Amino acid sequence: MTSLVPPARSRPGQCPVTAGSDSRTWLLSAAARWRGRKMQCWEKITSKNMLSMATGAGAIYLLYRTIQAGLNSPAFSMEPVSIAKLAVQQENLGPKDSGELRRLLMSLNQKQDEYAKSMILHSITRCVYLLESEASACSYEDIRLMASYLDDRDKDVKIHALNALKAFAGIRKFRIKIQEFVPKILELVTSYWDTELHIAGLRLLNGLPLPDHTHPLLRRAMPALMEIVQTGSSLAQVQVLKLLSTLAQKEDLLYDILNCQVHADFLNLFHASLSGNLLREVLVFAERLSEGRLTPQYQSVHWEYNELSLHEALFGDSSRLADRLLALIVHPEEEVQIQACKVILSIQLSKEEAAAISTAQRMQSSFFDTDEEDLCES
Repeated sequence: MTSLVPPARSRPGQCPVTAGSDSRTWLLSAAARWRGRKMQCWEKITSKNMLSMATGAGAIYLLYRTIQAGLNSPAFSMEPVSIAKLAVQQENLGPKDSGELRRLLMSLNQKQDEYAKSMILHSITRCVYLLESEASACSYEDIRLMASYLDDRDKDVKIHALNALKAFAGIRKFRIKIQEFVPKILELVTSYWDTELHIAGLRLLNGLPLPDHTHPLLRRAMPALMEIVQTGSSLAQVQVLKLLSTLAQKEDLLYDILNCQVHADFLNLFHASLSGNLLREVLVFAERLSEGRLTPQYQSVHWEYNELSLHEALFGDSSRLADRLLALIVHPEEEVQIQACKVILSIQLSKEEAAAISTAQRMQSSFFDTDEEDLCES
């Protein structure tokens, strides 16, 4: 008789419970299917896929580090990092000597080509500004070593040597030693027509006190310095005007400056179209000259000037300086306006002083003439 109960159904992957089924056969079949899926997975893992995965993981890591660095970085500032700030940070690290400056000086003693010498001198200049404690420990022999490169045949080496000496001139104990090389510095400035050489040499001279024994050299260099004022680059003009403003305060050099020959268009230096920095320096120079003419020592001598002299261009009867100064009173920069007013007042005071002296001289002359007439009558 046939049974009316249907056979039990099994779920896929489950061993059937029907009579006569072979459980071993089912297990072997399941194992084969699992190995097939595993092989399919391994076939998908190629070298290209592995490289893509590694690249993606690296990119994610770099992104994480970038975000972390941004969160930990200090606040952004528009102010540039100054050399003075770096020097303060170096001092805060302690008195430890890095030895970098000494290593550079020792390498400078060795035979080097022109490019290497320029780079070493440039690095020395930076070290002096940043490592002042190490620079202060240098010797006078080190100063003499750098000054010896002022005689180098290569122009760039000369310029870097001047810059290095300028850096050392900021340390008080080296200034007197560097003064010994003023004749050579003046020779470089006045003998070569090169803008960078002019700027480097003049910056160094402006950073040094110029003792009286250098005045004869400066007197002979005056025509060349005045030529730089009139035809040099704007940066060189600013530096040479600073130097001449200082020399104008020396009583024994004032006449040499005022009697120096200038071009007919010298007053173009007072044109309102020039840079404010240059205008300020040329106005300060004019003020110093005007003040020097008012001193009793200078007025006690009757000075004579040639027709093309600086004195005639600025303070002569036919000078047009007053017109240039009036135009500068409305200059956009306030400092130029103030300095122009100072020069106008100084010139006006000079004229009043000259008129008073002239009146006094006439009265004195008239008094002596009267005395002589009385003596003759008696």
